[in-house]
Amino acid sequence: MSAVVGDDGSCENVSEYIRDLFRRDKEMAEQVAFNRSKAGWTHAFATPDDTCQPLTAAEVIARNRA
Repeated sequence: MSAVVGDDGSCENVSEYIRDLFRRDKEMAEQVAFNRSKAGWTHAFATPDDTCQPLTAAEVIARNRA
């Protein structure tokens, strides 16, 4: 850590270094969530239209509660 904090490092002090770690961790978690969401949407939109069937809102709600 001494190479990161101080006159020669990218952070001036330990607090700045810790904030940077939190920020990077948050960015990584957001990227993971985005990639999961993107994969889900990619799969959903890859489904052929002829395999889909119309549902009412009540049917969707009931299906998702099960």
